[in-house]
Amino acid sequence: MLTLLAGLGLGLSLIVAIGAQNVFVLRQGIRREHVLWVVIICAVSDALLIVAGVAGLGYLVSAAPWLVTVARWAGAAFLFVYAVMAARRAWRGGEALSVETTDASDATSSTGAGTATLTRAGTRLAPVILTTLALTWLNPHVYLDTVLMLGSIAATHGENRWLFAAGAIVASIVWFTALGFGARYVGRWLRTERSWRVLDAVIALVMLTLAVSLVLPVMAG
Repeated sequence: MLTLLAGLGLGLSLIVAIGAQNVFVLRQGIRREHVLWVVIICAVSDALLIVAGVAGLGYLVSAAPWLVTVARWAGAAFLFVYAVMAARRAWRGGEALSVETTDASDATSSTGAGTATLTRAGTRLAPVILTTLALTWLNPHVYLDTVLMLGSIAATHGENRWLFAAGAIVASIVWFTALGFGARYVGRWLRTERSWRVLDAVIALVMLTLAVSLVLPVMAG
């Protein structure tokens, strides 16, 4: 049980942070678009990386540091493009959660008053899936933290290392589920176009900052 809790605690400490993946999950949760798919992809990807780390892939990453360098540049390029897209949305607007009032005949309340329904512009599933995969697998920190660090720490638990891995996997599932499906409760503050433009501006800034942070160590070295 202590080993399981240790994995749970370390798993949460590694993923509960402002990052590209979490920002995207939050945004999809607020929009209520393909949330289940996003949560499943993130949780399953984390589980695969954790298993790979515990199984020994971390040694390969440490033995071939150029793999991390490649991931850094690829991830930075993707984050930069995503930042530009978010900045464009913030500048042009057009994204909003709007509240529309239905006719009295459609109301479900006994008073006959109109009911508020949440509407939004839809996004196809395929681009959402590809973006989720890219933000997960092109993030070099995933390999450094989830694979290398978590795998190394799990190894210290000997025969109980898979219990440690199970705790980390549970942490990932709990976090992404809470983030994705809990985000809808802040949607009430994002019903106007202006609110979404501010959110997209913040997302663009976060993504750009993360992109720069990925390549700075390579350029400094």
